This record gives sequence, structure tokens and C-alpha cells, in this order.
Amino acid sequence: MRLGVIRREKGITQTFLASKLGVKQNTVAQWESGKRNPPAAKLPELARLLGCTVDELFEKGA
Repeated sequence: MRLGVIRREKGITQTFLASKLGVKQNTVAQWESGKRNPPAAKLPELARLLGCTVDELFEKGA
């Protein structure tokens, strides 16, 4: 998952993202590290907040 890469490119903090999604900052950190995956129901909002598509969150590579 490219969540962390995209988030950093957009200059968004984990704390900001967590507050908008109604989760804890640690949860976002776990999603970025691959320890957990975001719930499917959160993916559209996550993509919207990051200005990308759900597919882009899961693309391989850079």
C-alpha cells in the first residue's frame, strides 16, 4: 500500500488524516507499515482526502 508515500507527497500528517477519518494516529501508522489494512468502508474517504484513487493507494512501485 502506498498510503504513506502519497500522504507525505501531499504534505498531510498522520494526525490530520486520523482526525478526518475518526481513527487514532497509531491506526494510520499501522496502515502505513502494513501491520493492518484500512477497512474497505474507509478507502473512498481516504482516497478523497489524499486526492487520489483507491487504486492508486494499492499500486506497486515508487
